[in-house]
Amino acid sequence: MKRTRSISLVPYPPRVRRVSRYELQKLFPKYRSSRVSSQQSFDINLQSSQAKNWSLSFNESNFIHQEHPHSNEKLNIPANATWKQNGVTIAGGNRSGDATNQLTWPEGLLVDDDQTVVIADWGNNRIMQWKNGDTTNGQVVAGGQGKGNGLHQLDRPTDVLIDKETDSLIICDPGNQRVVRWSRPSGTTQDEILIDDVRYDGVAMDEQRYLYVSDVGKHEVRRYQLGIKNGTLVAGGNEKGDGLNQLNWPTYLFVDRDHSAYVSDTDNHRVMKWVEGATEGIVVAGGQGYGNDLTELSFPNEIFVDTLGTLYVADTRNDRVMRWTQGDKKQGTVIVDGNDLGAGANEFNDPHGLSFDRHGNLYVVDRDNNRVQRFSIE
Repeated sequence: MKRTRSISLVPYPPRVRRVSRYELQKLFPKYRSSRVSSQQSFDINLQSSQAKNWSLSFNESNFIHQEHPHSNEKLNIPANATWKQNGVTIAGGNRSGDATNQLTWPEGLLVDDDQTVVIADWGNNRIMQWKNGDTTNGQVVAGGQGKGNGLHQLDRPTDVLIDKETDSLIICDPGNQRVVRWSRPSGTTQDEILIDDVRYDGVAMDEQRYLYVSDVGKHEVRRYQLGIKNGTLVAGGNEKGDGLNQLNWPTYLFVDRDHSAYVSDTDNHRVMKWVEGATEGIVVAGGQGYGNDLTELSFPNEIFVDTLGTLYVADTRNDRVMRWTQGDKKQGTVIVDGNDLGAGANEFNDPHGLSFDRHGNLYVVDRDNNRVQRFSIE
């Protein structure tokens, strides 16, 4: 007898449970997202004492995917979307310092599903968390015990992600040349060193929970299976350079659902896309040398790619956030700032990190102003 198990995916309203590709893979071990298209049904054979054949009906039209287990769902942002040009300070902004209402040269950040913001507070050797609506004081969730190499310490962290499978933080700790895991308050894992002895600056995770890390010393990106110390080369690895098979000080990363790795190739002033298994990358933004034209970037840092393939870049030394739509490799668009260096609501001083919440609001780490700014989507 053939039994049917049907999962209905509907447009995401606030009180409807979302079902992600990641969850589907846990429910149906032989499910592969590449086999599923809109309105498609297919059979999955499960080893079950009750039934051997199940049918999964999958309708993905108008569905907002939660592609990765470690981050907020990936967004489908209209290619012509605009944001308010005056940002609101939602973390820090009280000069540099180590109080819970301060940051010191923050770098990477993420925004969780509930709009909680988690920040790599580089100068304070800690990870800070600001809950939505609390713009006064944050909470130390990792480090904050002085610079050091103990498991209770960090040394100038640059990037952080949430592994929702274990409810833990995975942190780039480059001063200690390691990637570490810290249990969140409700987590079930112990603090541990995942990868060590290499200078990592950026970290990402795909839906199969492989880690991707950028090595600024070897100018390469590697992929690691959790629990295994030896990684697989993904990008670069051919010494420092500006060839299509080279990188120069790779920092932040983004991995899409096809396992393509986007790399912020900082000292080459470009963003590269490396398709899984490729020996050369593709320039998808910048690559025209250092400058402030719309064709150029200047020491780019954190990046984000939405479901349409639109790329967003923290263009650090140009004090702006840029957007490149898919297929437009020649010229980007300034979406926030570009008004020269400053500390006003519409200005930046070395924007480093960026992320989006599920509504499409933009969050930017304004590093040298020691704050995080939120720009509402219009």
